Amino acid sequence: MNLLLKLLLTGVAVFILSYVLPGISVDGYVTALIVAVVLGLLNLIVKPILVILTLPITILTLGLFLIIINGLIILLADKLIDGFAVSGLLYALIFSFLLSILQSILHSMLKKDKS
Repeated sequence: MNLLLKLLLTGVAVFILSYVLPGISVDGYVTALIVAVVLGLLNLIVKPILVILTLPITILTLGLFLIIINGLIILLADKLIDGFAVSGLLYALIFSFLLSILQSILHSMLKKDKS
């Protein structure tokens, strides 16, 4: 149940950010939910592989290269999902950063409601 609620909140965050950022477009709320699921799967499967393969450059940049990896994950989701479009790497990086912030705000509001 908790996982489903987190996916719904991520879908809401994706939908909100598609209206805020001009370089991001989502066809509808169902597409935003699909983006949330695909991003979760990509972060579970592909991201650890990319982190291991780019470990030397990640260490050299003191972890800042992980931001680029997050942007690449967003671009990969763009290629996999019809109805979700990202204009370029810069918008993917901004989207990734804002999505993380919005997710933490929504999840903290959820934790306050439970207690």
